[in-house]
Amino acid sequence: MQKSTWLKSLCFVLCLSGLSACGSEKPDTKLTGWQKEVGQLRIGATSGEDSSTTLARWTAYQKYLNRITGLKVEVFQAADYNGVIQAMASGQLELAQMGGAAYANAREQMGEKVAPFLALRSAEGSSGYYSALIVKADSPYRTIEDLRGKSLGYVDFNSTSGYLFPRWAMRQQGKNPDTFFGKTAMSGGHTQSVLALANGQFDAIFLIASGGTPETGFTTGSLYTLARQGAVKISDYRIIWTAGPMPNSPYVIRTDRPQAFQDVTRGAMAALAYEDPQLWVDIGLQEGSDMQPMTAADYQAVVEMRRAEIAERRAAPAQKPSTGSAKP
Repeated sequence: MQKSTWLKSLCFVLCLSGLSACGSEKPDTKLTGWQKEVGQLRIGATSGEDSSTTLARWTAYQKYLNRITGLKVEVFQAADYNGVIQAMASGQLELAQMGGAAYANAREQMGEKVAPFLALRSAEGSSGYYSALIVKADSPYRTIEDLRGKSLGYVDFNSTSGYLFPRWAMRQQGKNPDTFFGKTAMSGGHTQSVLALANGQFDAIFLIASGGTPETGFTTGSLYTLARQGAVKISDYRIIWTAGPMPNSPYVIRTDRPQAFQDVTRGAMAALAYEDPQLWVDIGLQEGSDMQPMTAADYQAVVEMRRAEIAERRAAPAQKPSTGSAKP
């Protein structure tokens, strides 16, 4: 569907929904219908990738969604992926953004009560990202084979690019990730992984990479965010292997909330790139990018990968990676 057609459809949904609080900066104390039934909109954010960027982005969404829905909107930030997953599963959140693997976890716990509904799409039309195996530029490692028996930093068990997807890809290439590396640990986040690598705690890390391809190079991802902040230099690191692409992290919503609420929230978030393009850029999103509709079918492969990963770990408990955390 072309962007202009998609936008018109979203506007149509918003008009049909009869939003009594549109244009109000504060929640209406006399809510009726689906607004009264929902009561408030609680959003889950994780600090797993970049806490300052994530929080700033959701704070902007908070004000915007309050204006559109008329609901009190609160943003809750969890220290890790599992915090958001469990909050969503226990009914403490209506909306969240999480990686495909985290959604797969939530899906296994909640079934069809949780559903992906949007994901970012780049100005070039790309809707996927990669897992990159990164080493320090002054290291001797040039290929993934060079890391046999070396130390590796994973991000989180619920990370797609930092755990699930690269392990699946390695198995497809005949490499058992549980025995290939000499030592593994969880860093707790993409940013933490970069800092741990910089401090020499790992020989390599798996990290999210986007805004390009292995052939053209990448422009976005945690490493590039830290570089723009002056925390690291891109030239100090080297990508020696990639896995992907995988579908962009979905925005997920509880489907046991009123359908009108789901439609309005979906429409409002998808329309932001067009309604307020300056705000879109201010919250760190690429000019010309937008949201595209997603369904559970788009992430079914990730759900199956997670099931296979769990089956592998249960079958060989003595070989599963360390669950220790690296301290950057």
